[in-house]
Amino acid sequence: MISTNTIIFLFFTLFPSALTLSPPPPPPDALSILAFTSKADLHNNLPFSINTTSTHCKWQGVQCQSNGKVIRLVLENLHLTGVFASNTLTLLDQLRVLSLQNNSLTGTIPDLTRLINLKTLFLNHNRFSGTIPVSISSLHRLKTLDLSFNRLSGPIPVNITNLDRLNYLRLDSNRLNGSVPPLNHSSLQIFNVSFNKLSGPVPVTPTLANFTTTSFSHNPGLCGEIVRTECSFIGPFFGKNATSSSSTSAPPPGIMLGQSAQLQEGIQNIQNHNSDSSNHKRLALILGFSSGVVLLLCSVMCLLLSTKSSSKKNKNNGNIVSTTSEMMELAEAADAAADVIRIHETNELEEKVKKVQNGIAMRKSGNLVFSAGETQVYSIEQLMRANAELLGRGSLASTYKAVLENGSIVCVKRLDGSRMCGTSKEMFERHMDAVGGLRHPNLVPLRAYFQAKEERLLVYDYQANGSLFSLIHGSKSTRAKPLHWTSCLKIAEDVAQGLSYIHQAWRLVHGNLKLSNVLLGSDFEACLSDYCLSALVDSGGGNVDSDSAAYEAPETRKLNHQPTAKSDVYSFGVLLLELLTGKPAAEHPHLTPDDMVNWVRSMRAMNGGEDNRLIMMVEVALVCRVSSPEQRPTMWEVLKMIQEIKEVAVTEELNETLL
Repeated sequence: MISTNTIIFLFFTLFPSALTLSPPPPPPDALSILAFTSKADLHNNLPFSINTTSTHCKWQGVQCQSNGKVIRLVLENLHLTGVFASNTLTLLDQLRVLSLQNNSLTGTIPDLTRLINLKTLFLNHNRFSGTIPVSISSLHRLKTLDLSFNRLSGPIPVNITNLDRLNYLRLDSNRLNGSVPPLNHSSLQIFNVSFNKLSGPVPVTPTLANFTTTSFSHNPGLCGEIVRTECSFIGPFFGKNATSSSSTSAPPPGIMLGQSAQLQEGIQNIQNHNSDSSNHKRLALILGFSSGVVLLLCSVMCLLLSTKSSSKKNKNNGNIVSTTSEMMELAEAADAAADVIRIHETNELEEKVKKVQNGIAMRKSGNLVFSAGETQVYSIEQLMRANAELLGRGSLASTYKAVLENGSIVCVKRLDGSRMCGTSKEMFERHMDAVGGLRHPNLVPLRAYFQAKEERLLVYDYQANGSLFSLIHGSKSTRAKPLHWTSCLKIAEDVAQGLSYIHQAWRLVHGNLKLSNVLLGSDFEACLSDYCLSALVDSGGGNVDSDSAAYEAPETRKLNHQPTAKSDVYSFGVLLLELLTGKPAAEHPHLTPDDMVNWVRSMRAMNGGEDNRLIMMVEVALVCRVSSPEQRPTMWEVLKMIQEIKEVAVTEELNETLL
């Protein structure tokens, strides 16, 4: 009898592989790379495989940490002809460097959100199509981004401005459209968006101003001071010959916006009016077309009868004429005429259907017009049902905080109808479409607008931190105090940035600059509101309080004189003095430059360290406030002055630290 030990010995002698343990599963990073190559390396140029003799960290172009996690992957010039599939390389959560440049990869760039540690991304010189993924904006450690020489289309994501560590950005030689984002990264050293289809004014930021026109070349639609191309006007400014409209009262605070009877009645009336007008036009068109068809058929019948009569007469005279061919020709002519009628009728019907469909779509959206590039996330009906709180009444509009049913909070301005005289529906739409295209970190963006008869609403982002007026002056029971020097400098630069951009973009003007129209963003950056509305209102109407009047330039105090870029500069000078002293604009004295410096110094109870900076800032304010508009600088020049003061302040503080 064979013992158990003998059986075990014979088993492992005959089957030695049974002694070998099963190999461990390949690491996730290796599987991610293999998944990528299976879709991208269609010609097997990369001999990657899992075996026991080497790990994935020894593969070509792969570099790992000690724990086997991939931190660098460089696969360049390898004739990769497939696609960059999702859920492959995008799973390498420790990846710092990814370069796939100089290949022939096609398709779209996948979602890169999981590459949270990525610092360098080279995807240039491929054949990627589609849009730039918005997920790139979430890679906050990214320093280098090169997507040049591809076939990418669509706009450059505005949120790319959030990549505050970016020092290298190339998007040239694609098919990108839209505008240039207001990049203002002090670290940005290399930048190129040339050879695309970008358009509009190039934002005036210190960062973009550092680059030459070659960084923007071969984008025929770009304009502005940086590219040395003058921006053309978007439509004329508006006249004042139309009849004036009656004012509509704003609903009291704390009520629902939808409970404004006048507003709802205005919306209903304009919709009914549009519907009635459309019905009348449709009826007139049908009657007119039907009459034309009847006349054409009668003409054809008369022609047939006259031909038949003529043929009988010819036969009686012995001149026998065969009328068969003539009748055929006439029949063909009649058929052709009928075909023309049918084609025309079909085209008219298709156009009517399209118009009806478009009308239905417009009614469904509630005629709330969203700015270009904005997603329609609510309708006018939802806006009317929102819980509303009156924030204040100004000379141009009443302002509400509206909380929508989905939890979104927006700011709604209800324009004063009595100030809108001379502005037709078409003029209003054209102007607000232009204003809605303005996007800058120091502007509160216009998201949508609505108009029905005399009701006109503007929808903006809500700024929870309030206005600069509230920050400086507070409530009436508290004494206003000037802000710290660094805060004054930061706010002045923010406001100058926003104004300079408005002036560059289609030569628009703010027209109503004052502390209450400067709001504080989420990071307490200064954002301009109520901009570009002065072109819509009658400058001779409305009551202006003393503080607002103090911001007006001498030339605009004349009747029917529209604000200009130079009057904005004057208002900025007044705002700057109010910022430095904490005194309302109406209380600013008219003094000589030296006396004005002494007055500002006394208002701030200054120490010696601020003196040099103070004099420079007061000089900027005074040169902005000169009586002659021709002698005032442009906002671009004012911005440069403030940035020079900032550089001097930084240098002085550094020297003080070293001492």
